[in-house]
Amino acid sequence: MPHSQQPARREPTPQVVDLELRADLAVRGTRVEAPVRRAGGAGPSDDGHLRLGGLPATLPVVATSPYQVAGDRLFADGLLLDVDVEPVQRPHFYDLTTADGIPYRQLAQLHGTDVLATTVIQTCTRYAREETRCRFCAIERSLEAGTTTAVKTPAQLAEVAAAAVRLDSVRQMVMTTGTTPGSDRGAAHLTRCVAAVRGVAPALPIQVQVEPPQDLIWISRLHAAGAVAIGIHVESLDDDVRRRWTPGKATVPLADYHAAWREAVRAFGPNRVSTYLLIGLGEDPDELVRGAEQLIAMGVYPFVVPFRPMLGTLATRDGAPAPSAHLVADITRRVADLLMAAGMHGADQGAGCAACGACGLLRVAGG
Repeated sequence: MPHSQQPARREPTPQVVDLELRADLAVRGTRVEAPVRRAGGAGPSDDGHLRLGGLPATLPVVATSPYQVAGDRLFADGLLLDVDVEPVQRPHFYDLTTADGIPYRQLAQLHGTDVLATTVIQTCTRYAREETRCRFCAIERSLEAGTTTAVKTPAQLAEVAAAAVRLDSVRQMVMTTGTTPGSDRGAAHLTRCVAAVRGVAPALPIQVQVEPPQDLIWISRLHAAGAVAIGIHVESLDDDVRRRWTPGKATVPLADYHAAWREAVRAFGPNRVSTYLLIGLGEDPDELVRGAEQLIAMGVYPFVVPFRPMLGTLATRDGAPAPSAHLVADITRRVADLLMAAGMHGADQGAGCAACGACGLLRVAGG
């Protein structure tokens, strides 16, 4: 069986969690002493990692939240809720260091319940100037704090991945990257890292995440190196929203994203390609859902996720609020219905953010 078509491993049927409650938790966060937490870096962070209703969930840690996790119980304003909850335990590979003294957790971290995640290049050419930086992004914050390294080598990631599989039964890996100045936009280093990890953990499915490279040949090279899925994240399909929130990335036309998605579907197959769509950036909800429908028709999974204000970002500095729980639940439900009608499920991505689902609500809604 070709590596791009490995069947997804199915989880036991989870507890049914009310979508409105899950949306409220995603927006308002919770008070929790979580053994696995993440601050700064690429993607959603400032969160604690839990199992909620049997599904992975990354919830913002907010000291003023009305919600609280105490052991295996979830409270709202002091009242016990009938929801199964379990903090994810600290993985064993966090106790190890490389031969040259770098802690493994500075090279890759546990996300959700069983995902090994790494940012292979922790700097981004768009981050240096406010005029080009994505307003929700904190990719270099963890580097500034000294909790990660600027560039992870293929050998380092292979060493960490082998240990995470052996010691903690990690079942998938996500490799993302800051955008580089070259025409490959980071895909070249991702290709080397994927090949190295596949060499020591051939059964570990890997998703890669990258901006559309100028030469689309890099997409097939990433697949040939061993990646089973790819995320090409646009965040919004509204050009006005893109110019406000992702001014650097907005210089890459939407037409280039569509070309990259089409090539990725050709190389990886349908429902092995995904893109983040952020809820709460000001995009018209009906337009967002229509855009998601068009992506689904292309074979691209629209991973709708609530915008999360994070420390150190331009959005938080400027007081940008999180979206309402009602908006998050409404858009998630509508997109999940479209995905189910098309027979697309995040778990079938094989690896990646949609396969994990912890930062969004689509798995709760059936997508």
